[in-house]
Amino acid sequence: MTDIIQLLPDNIANQIAAGEVIQRPASAVKELLENAVDAGATEIKLIVTDAGKNLVQVIDNGNGMSETDARMAFERHATSKIRNIDDLFRIKTMGFRGEALASIAAVAQVELKTKRAEDELGCSIEIENSEVIKQEPCAFPVGTSISMKNLFFNVPARRNFLKSNAAEMRHIIDEFIHVVMAFPQIFFSFTSNGQEVFHLESGNLKQRITQVLGNNYNAKLVSVKEDTDYMNIYGFVGKPETAKKTRGDQYLFVNSRFIKSAYLNHAVMGAFDQMIAKDSFPSYVLFIDLDPSQIDINVHPTKQEIKFEDEKIVYAFVQAAVKHALAQFSVAPSLDFTLNAEIQGLESISKPFTTDKQQAISSSSIFKTFTQKHQAHAIDPTEKSELKHWKEFFNPAANAESPSTDPASRISHPVSPIPHPEPRISHPESRIPLAQLHNTYIIVSSSNGFILVHQQLAHERILYEQYSAAAHGKPMPAQKSLFPVTLELAPADAALLEDMLPDLLTIGYLVEPFGSNTFVIQGTPADILQGDEKKSVELLIEQFKHFNSDMKFSKREKLVRCMSRQLAIKSGRQLAQKEMQVLVDELFQCNTPNITPTGNPTYLEFKEDSLDRMFGR
Repeated sequence: MTDIIQLLPDNIANQIAAGEVIQRPASAVKELLENAVDAGATEIKLIVTDAGKNLVQVIDNGNGMSETDARMAFERHATSKIRNIDDLFRIKTMGFRGEALASIAAVAQVELKTKRAEDELGCSIEIENSEVIKQEPCAFPVGTSISMKNLFFNVPARRNFLKSNAAEMRHIIDEFIHVVMAFPQIFFSFTSNGQEVFHLESGNLKQRITQVLGNNYNAKLVSVKEDTDYMNIYGFVGKPETAKKTRGDQYLFVNSRFIKSAYLNHAVMGAFDQMIAKDSFPSYVLFIDLDPSQIDINVHPTKQEIKFEDEKIVYAFVQAAVKHALAQFSVAPSLDFTLNAEIQGLESISKPFTTDKQQAISSSSIFKTFTQKHQAHAIDPTEKSELKHWKEFFNPAANAESPSTDPASRISHPVSPIPHPEPRISHPESRIPLAQLHNTYIIVSSSNGFILVHQQLAHERILYEQYSAAAHGKPMPAQKSLFPVTLELAPADAALLEDMLPDLLTIGYLVEPFGSNTFVIQGTPADILQGDEKKSVELLIEQFKHFNSDMKFSKREKLVRCMSRQLAIKSGRQLAQKEMQVLVDELFQCNTPNITPTGNPTYLEFKEDSLDRMFGR
């Protein structure tokens, strides 16, 4: 019998290894940016075309390489960072395994140009499928330029697994942010298809955070800084009002390397306990510096997961540092007694206090009770008393909605209800008035008992079926805004919104790109109140990101679910009789009236015989 085990050819072995390191264009962006940082660059430029599928280029002004080093850099596990096994536990650089360039060269066409300060000429190398095609001297400034073209050109099956350009662009932006956050002292720029997405001047950490996440964070950051013999923690956490429904703006770095750690994230969440809602997530950019011998970063191909020698002490330090910062900077809600410009413009302040007005005020009963001795408790019982109006304030009937208005109009929809010939349950008796319980439940009498409807969940089901019908059928007409609203987003959110635009149009959102990370909201569904357009789109993006990790939903399905959840009337809102009637009628015209899109019941049915048994009848 012949032997059957053979060594793989180098090019195949490199392609297999590349599968762990280079999963998509964003993976190459991460590796090339980290190499530029390790080279001591002060300026790094990233250029991509077609979301990195056709080109990823990183240009830096770092140390450059000699001709021999430039060639050796593409060999598997060729590195300048490790000489013996002990060096593996003293890593202070971003890259160290010497696998990035070899992996990239195995699945793309690579061109490298580099030059050191002491060399007269630089070196140019072209590599394709792990083989050197050309190597020659060239004129080049000090530094390095690496171009990765046509990713997976020799592995078409892998290329077919890449997502849309917008989706791949979001991943590239994420990896770019992970590097630029860790090195605010370095200038970074990012150009996509000829358009500059980021231009980040060197500065301090707070400046870099506001450059990347938006200027709205500038006044909403709390500084964290704790130095101990074991480790140092520094960075910023967002004030409680910046908490979101998704984990978007959470960045944790260990020795300037971005990591993912559910364990340490739990520590930060614990520091915000009882300060934010349970389903919200705080924003933070935190850096942990400790002895490299206390961690093992060689546990994952992308190095985003690490092991601590003592996780519990790190957890305790992180939580204590964030708690101390929040307490020190008094982020608890406080009253602002400063007089702003709007208050100064009020008539009572801007107009003079005349003698007639002084006499009128001084003769009032309220003035007397506060100025006469022992009269602070006195209340004038006469009809002329100004205090009699306080009774009306606490009388619900006085504040009830005017019957002249049509309250049902607030839950009417631009799409006609889906017809349903025969409800599968006993239909509510429409003749009997409906009752609202705790401003959350609607009690509906039925032919053999009563039905308890949850108003928010019921409305969510109604909207879901209406928007689903619009998304998969005739697009819903948009209500044009009289004054279009401009919306400026962070680059990652802008890429997400651009990918959503065609689907948004089907459900009534008319949003158009307007320059770098800016959009104009020209129209919205009829349900959106004028003035709420910007808030509506921002909330829609946040909710969409919340669904984004669930692969079983299509993009359009996620959008429909987000819309129905966003626009559903909320628990705690008082409804008029006509509003309740419209809501119940539309619910029982739905195809599936009894559950929400997420599977929660919209109503509970109590039958007469069950009620009788409860009372022993």
